[in-house]
Amino acid sequence: MSNQDEQPENRLRKELPDEVPAPAPVPEPDTDEKPEAALTGRQRLLKGLWPPRITRAQLIVAVLLFGLGFGLAVQVASYSDGDSALRGARQEDLVRILDELDDRTQRLEDEKQGLEKQRSELQSSSDRAAEARKQTAEKERQLGILAGTVAAQGPGITMTIDDTKGAVKADMLLDAIQELRAAGAEAIQVNGVRVVASTYLTDSGKSVSVDGNKINAPYRFKVIGKPQDLEPALNIPGGVVQTLEKEQATVTVERSTKIVVEALRAVKRPDYARSSSQ
Repeated sequence: MSNQDEQPENRLRKELPDEVPAPAPVPEPDTDEKPEAALTGRQRLLKGLWPPRITRAQLIVAVLLFGLGFGLAVQVASYSDGDSALRGARQEDLVRILDELDDRTQRLEDEKQGLEKQRSELQSSSDRAAEARKQTAEKERQLGILAGTVAAQGPGITMTIDDTKGAVKADMLLDAIQELRAAGAEAIQVNGVRVVASTYLTDSGKSVSVDGNKINAPYRFKVIGKPQDLEPALNIPGGVVQTLEKEQATVTVERSTKIVVEALRAVKRPDYARSSSQ
């Protein structure tokens, strides 16, 4: 029998292979996640970062950071505008601005030091009112010494002028007082009369009157001040001592560590002058 005479199903059987291979099994997706303990550090980090979880606190922080950045940007822009304005100024203007800043800084520094000194003085005093009264009383004593209403003591000199012939005149004694004042005398007494700013001297026969009080030789000056300045001022060439000695008067000057000026002047109210603070 020829091939053509073969039955169709025999031909079909020959064309098909004897065994058809079975299809390969499709692996099922692994849906089981690994337990947390089995994850590596990197995997845990990635799992924590993604997907991102935005909380309300993080949102508020982000808004605050944005506002802060915006404020810094505005401030930098304002500084840039100021710098550009100074950059375009003339050299003379820049020098003037620097001088004004230096002057203002110095004034503020002086004011600061003064305030700090006052604060220290107030803090060091346990009783501010008592400290204020103490300072007022001390100021009153100082003014009283200058006005002659308070007795005084301290180092100084004693000058005695012995005039047996009555040749010493009021102008000579006034020159001595002026010389002593110029040398730093703080309190002067002549024969029991306190010498103050308003003191005047006049001739009265063979004697001298001080503020209307007649005094006679020997004239005794009690002077409080620095002895090292007072004595040389009287003994300068052509000064008080030489002038009196030309009139045949005898002058002696002695230094002392304690001179007491006890003569006082009565407090007199001025007739016309008044304090400007009233």
